[in-house]
Order: sequence, then structure tokens, then C-alpha cells
Amino acid sequence: MASIAVYSVKGGVGKTTLAVNLAWCSAGISRRKTLLWDLDPANGSGFLLGIDPKKKRAADSVFADGTDPLKLVQTTAYANLDLLPADESIRTLGRQLDRLGKKKRLAKLVEGLSKHYDRIIFDCPPVLNEVSAQVMRAADLVIVPLPPSPLSARAFDVVVEEVRGSGKGHPPILPVLSMVDMRRTLHREAREANPKWPVIPLASAVEQCAVERKPVAAFAPRSPAARAFAQLWTAIERKLASR
Repeated sequence: MASIAVYSVKGGVGKTTLAVNLAWCSAGISRRKTLLWDLDPANGSGFLLGIDPKKKRAADSVFADGTDPLKLVQTTAYANLDLLPADESIRTLGRQLDRLGKKKRLAKLVEGLSKHYDRIIFDCPPVLNEVSAQVMRAADLVIVPLPPSPLSARAFDVVVEEVRGSGKGHPPILPVLSMVDMRRTLHREAREANPKWPVIPLASAVEQCAVERKPVAAFAPRSPAARAFAQLWTAIERKLASR
């Protein structure tokens, strides 16, 4: 089993869209039993997968009272892909984890879930707190989406510092240029400066995820965006295999 965190300290970078599409690739291309664990109280992953939140707010119970995460897992419309959804109850999760004082609470939960899943993908909240620290301790790989901009570069530096601060055995980081439009000079320059980084294009198919409430490959399987997500997933699997 391997766990993958899609993380950024900056909102609006395509984090949730990336997490959902990578989860689909894991389940659909690699045929791996995959859990997408949404840790962002906005519940964007559930929305993009067409799953409406339940009225009862219970996402924090996994941390607060030791509820078995499997009791909250919801199946999706896609084979091999399950969702552990978020809700408003985890908005204060960072403070809850601080009070619990268990620095590896999330890692222990992941260890238990590893008996049921081959891949766990975290859609992380854009925060720097105990939640992000615990994700770094639990993750085998951290994916950082970076739209080409100076602010994104600064945000990436913050993420690198956060990951390295998680300890000697910190997970590797894979930066991904997201929302790239090669017609723009700044975007071309970012691509030329980082030729080995994977690229997700700025494409209507990616934007349509929120309209269709589906991963790109589910409604536009031959689109350049679908191919880009698939190529990124292949790179991720290779990186995990080289651990």
C-alpha cells in the first residue's frame, strides 16, 4: 500500500481536481483498490465525484472518538474507487489533533486502512497546522500542484520546508505545473525552467469536471487533459516503485 498527499498551502491551484483525477487513474488505469480521503472541509472531492454529503456531520469522529473510518467510507460510481468524505466537522481538526497529542494518529489510521486499500490519496486542506504535519508523517509521496506564478513558487518553498520539517524520513515531493497555457509567456518560461516537472494543461475538460461532477476520463477520455492525468499517474507509480 502507498499513500499519496495532494497538498498546497495556496488555494485555487487545482488541488482537489488533481486529487480526484489521480484517484480515478489509480482505480481505473492501475486497477488498484483506491481510497480518496478528503481532509478539506469544503468536501470538494465528494462534489466532483457526484456524492452529496450526508446530513449528519461525522467526519471528525474518526479522530475524536476512534470511529472506524470504514464506517464512513462511501462507494463511488467507479470500480475500485471509494471516498472517505469531508464535512464541516473537520474545520477545527487541527486543534482537535493538538488536544489529542497523538502525533501519528493519521498514520495509525492509514496503517489500518492499508489492509483494505492499495492506494490512499489525501485531498489536503490548504493549511499549515497539525493536520498537514500528520499528513506528511503518513504520506509516501507529496504531490504539489503549482500554477505558473511567482506566488505559487513561494508557496512551493513553504511546502518543501513543511515536508522536510516532518522528520528525517520525510516523503519525496513531486511538483506538478497545473493550469498551464503555453500561449502565455510566463507559463512557457515556467515550463522551460522546469522541463522535468509533469504538466496539467489549462483545458475546458478540466474545468468541466465541476459541471459534469466526474473525473475527466469519465466524460472526455481522449482529451489532452485525460492523457496528462494518465501520464502523471504513470510517473507517480514509477516514483513509488523506486522507493
